Amino acid sequence: MQMSSKHKYGLYVLGILILTLGITLTIQSDLGTSPFDALLVGLSLNVGLTVGSWEIIIALLIICCNSFLKGERLEVLGLLTAFITGIGIDLWLFLLQSLITPEQWLSKLVCFGIGLVLVGIGTAIYLHTNFAPIPIDRLTLIIQELTSNKYTIFENTHLLCILDYGNDIQWTYWHWNFINRLFRRTNIKLLCVTY
Repeated sequence: MQMSSKHKYGLYVLGILILTLGITLTIQSDLGTSPFDALLVGLSLNVGLTVGSWEIIIALLIICCNSFLKGERLEVLGLLTAFITGIGIDLWLFLLQSLITPEQWLSKLVCFGIGLVLVGIGTAIYLHTNFAPIPIDRLTLIIQELTSNKYTIFENTHLLCILDYGNDIQWTYWHWNFINRLFRRTNIKLLCVTY
């Protein structure tokens, strides 16, 4: 069954808003985020600007890299996805900053768990529309295609490059990698969609 354009774009935006709510909850939990989001938070804390602003800036750089690697024109729709994602993250951080501040381990864990589930659901919804991929995901696919390597080999390599940014990000990567491996062993793919 074919989706109407209005329905498709509505699901696209809804998926990104759910995704960004999940990202925000993982940030607010203070237990860790995905490596890419940890990079954005680290840049925000150490350099300035908002997490959403860094999402857009890094996405623009990755889109230029993607274009160079493929020898094609810039994928402007990927920038649209990054723009909506950046605005969504900043919006949720602003709205939830004073409402959700988990202090105890249990509340942090609940916030983190809900965030992971929302990231998976939001990603599945927005990818279902097949409209515009997030630039970092596109980069992974391009390098996989160019090198004929398996996705997980490249995923681990480029995530390790992100870790050079700081000690907090290294802990975040270990935490995220542990959770991904745990859920991969149990064949729960919904949460692994997040990265």
